Amino acid sequence: MADATQFHDRMLSLGLARVSEAAAVASAKLVGRGDEKAADQAAVNAMRDQLNLLDISGVVVIGEGERDEAPMLFIGEEVGNGNGPAVDIALDPLEGTTLTAKDMPNALTVIAMGPRGSMLHAPDVYMDKLAIGPGYAPDTVTLDMSPAERVRALAAAKGCDASDITVCMLERPRHQDMIAEVRETGAAIRLITDGDVAGVIHCAESEITGIDMYMGSGGAPEGVLAASALKCMGGQIYGRLLFRNDDERARATRAGITDFDRVYTRDELVTADVIFAATGVTDGSIVRGLKREPGWVTTETLLMRSKTGSVRRMVYRTPIND
Repeated sequence: MADATQFHDRMLSLGLARVSEAAAVASAKLVGRGDEKAADQAAVNAMRDQLNLLDISGVVVIGEGERDEAPMLFIGEEVGNGNGPAVDIALDPLEGTTLTAKDMPNALTVIAMGPRGSMLHAPDVYMDKLAIGPGYAPDTVTLDMSPAERVRALAAAKGCDASDITVCMLERPRHQDMIAEVRETGAAIRLITDGDVAGVIHCAESEITGIDMYMGSGGAPEGVLAASALKCMGGQIYGRLLFRNDDERARATRAGITDFDRVYTRDELVTADVIFAATGVTDGSIVRGLKREPGWVTTETLLMRSKTGSVRRMVYRTPIND
């Protein structure tokens, strides 16, 4: 008989997909309606309800924020029915609330699960990130390289010209110099307005997405989610926390971080095997967005297990009450 306290990823994976799907379905009526908060709240409620049905003793390590600013799915919240293994949960009930409100591409519901203690408790600060897909030697690109050096190094490893490389970045004023430097190499840049978990995942399927590398600063919690995905799909990610003030350093200290200059690799952000699920809310390069028709909603979910390297795409059609 299986030990109920062990992290049986295969047994839990379908339940995780249901959690991700429930959050997407809940936000269906709010796509394109211009209300970011309502869309996010609907996804949070549904994800939490579904999580609490699972046979796990879970703790949210990457969630909606600190307890005083997030009433549900806050960092440290216990989820699941308590009848199962102790697990870490990293989640974003709606990655791309603005994308959802405006019906723009690549809004997702995202969740990852691993054994207790396997995920970095990343504080809610910025992280400098660099990611590439599978098939390259370790440290082919590094955070110590300049943006131009990264492009040229990846092009050399890929056996192509710098002009054949496409880099994904968040479109932010803070990235202006980086954008200019990358473009000087001849590389192309795909700018995204939000959703850097999806941006990193794009690197792992470059033959589909056309994106070879992700770089730039974004939320540290999203870095852990992205690392969970790359642990399943293959690929490398490097992250270094960025601090703007003493309050953010104190936040990191409370999360147990002592080395503020450390560069984390993928397997340091997520130290054990994980399962990962992402469901499309709006159409994107990775999964199709949800489709509504009278009485029904259809979603597509990417469900992955790092232990086996399996990547499963699941279409889910369910009746809804309009």
